[in-house]
Amino acid sequence: MKELLMKRKSRFMMYILACFIPVLDNTLMNLAISMVIGSIQIGTKENFLKVLWVSMGIIILGSILYIVSRFMRISYMRDTLLDVRLLAFDKILNSSYKEFSKKSKDTYISNLINDINLFESSFFLQLINVIFRGGVYVVSLTIIAFLDLKFAVGAFGISILLFFISKTFEKKTVSLQKEVSEYNEHFTVNMSNTFNGLEILKLNNIENQFLSKSLKSIMGLERKKFAYNVYTDSQRRIMEFLGFGFVMISLVYLSALMSKGISLTKITYMFQLSNGCIWNITSILPLFNQLKSSAKIFDKITKWDDEKFIAMDKEKEFIFENQIKVKDLYFQYDGKEILKDTSFTIEKGKKYLLKGASGAGKSTLIKLLSMTYDDYEGEITVDSISYKDIKESSLNNKVSFIYQDVFLFEDTIYNNIALYKPYDEERILRAANEAGLDGLLRKKENGINEMLMENGKNLSGGERQRISIARAIVKDSEILFVDEGTSSLDEELGRKVEDTILSLDCTVIAISHRYYEGITEKYDYVLEIKNQSIEKYNSKEYFMEVAI
Repeated sequence: MKELLMKRKSRFMMYILACFIPVLDNTLMNLAISMVIGSIQIGTKENFLKVLWVSMGIIILGSILYIVSRFMRISYMRDTLLDVRLLAFDKILNSSYKEFSKKSKDTYISNLINDINLFESSFFLQLINVIFRGGVYVVSLTIIAFLDLKFAVGAFGISILLFFISKTFEKKTVSLQKEVSEYNEHFTVNMSNTFNGLEILKLNNIENQFLSKSLKSIMGLERKKFAYNVYTDSQRRIMEFLGFGFVMISLVYLSALMSKGISLTKITYMFQLSNGCIWNITSILPLFNQLKSSAKIFDKITKWDDEKFIAMDKEKEFIFENQIKVKDLYFQYDGKEILKDTSFTIEKGKKYLLKGASGAGKSTLIKLLSMTYDDYEGEITVDSISYKDIKESSLNNKVSFIYQDVFLFEDTIYNNIALYKPYDEERILRAANEAGLDGLLRKKENGINEMLMENGKNLSGGERQRISIARAIVKDSEILFVDEGTSSLDEELGRKVEDTILSLDCTVIAISHRYYEGITEKYDYVLEIKNQSIEKYNSKEYFMEVAI
């Protein structure tokens, strides 16, 4: 938080100054009120009119100071809140796949929308009030000290007492704000799941069940908001009640001074200043607790976990010249043993087909080989360099993925193949032709620059997969990971896509439950996962001996 506020140091100092300007206005207003009341004691018309004109001037000056303060603050607030959004988005985009996959996408949406809005709506409002009220307190106490040191010491002692009372509310305030943030996440996830599955809900007439579930989610969120608001309001009311008691004590003391002949102007001014001390300290302490809870929200959405810095310590490049060697590999997920004492090798340029029963660990193995998971025991090395020493970004530059569901951007075919990297058009066209997209490009009026609809709705399944293949070709990937790349395609399209994949000049590691006679045999090896272990077979021998 300190780094965020001090990023624009000179402008932050200007912001603090702008927050202090109303303190001057407040002090002058107190003086004006005291002078008006004092003029009544004096009782002359000339003095009253003089004081009245001075007071009007102070009011006009106060209005001008407020406008100046507002303009001095607003640009700093705008740019700092923009930084918060950028930091939160940067944290998500630059998280490793492993870190990113720990939460649902809807949780990240909640962080970017609900948490940032929560921070935006409260942080600077609380900050300006803390600075303003703190300024009023310090100035008021200082002036009181010059007028009556004993009274100032008493006011300061009361402030210390109120501070320790307020500290008892701090932990609970932060905790309740955190719960509101978490329930916002649950609510966003629930709403997203409902909308994503709306077609199924409608077709099966189960809208009411999900409506009931959604209402429970809404009620849970509103209860947490209510609890937070009631708690913060309660501590404010308690502090105000205590403050009122101390104001009464001040009034008794000042009345005693008045009986000793002290002027009404001075008594009124000291009373106004004592109010500035007591009421502002009773307000500032609950605000300070809320400010801390907002800072926790900021840390939650922008602060990197320790794993980010561990990943940054990795220095080795991914260089694949000969083989990837897996030795004595042990891996478990959610307490379930997936792979145990497994050893095998992946040779550069060869094609590997992963086989095994559903849930055996095929997708898990791809995640291990692609460095998505790194919490395994045993060794995975590439040309004798441990995976755990290799930079994740270095491997990502050398590999590509083809999944059953291909995500396409609402952009041109060109940008969907290039993925916004600066490849020349000739290279993109060559990759598109090798992936079998030449027919599609001829049909489209704008060719490679044809715009795709949301997630490629205006393309067939085969065309979508071929764009995925073109991405791998243009990237010149050394390893291609394929997870059920043809399972949603018909027989003819599946054969063509599978044949294209196996003709690529790279190492292929693929999962597929489909067998295409004359095509599937082109794999060099089959890695079969059975009983938490992996057996390696020559593909031709495997398909001759194992029933398909």
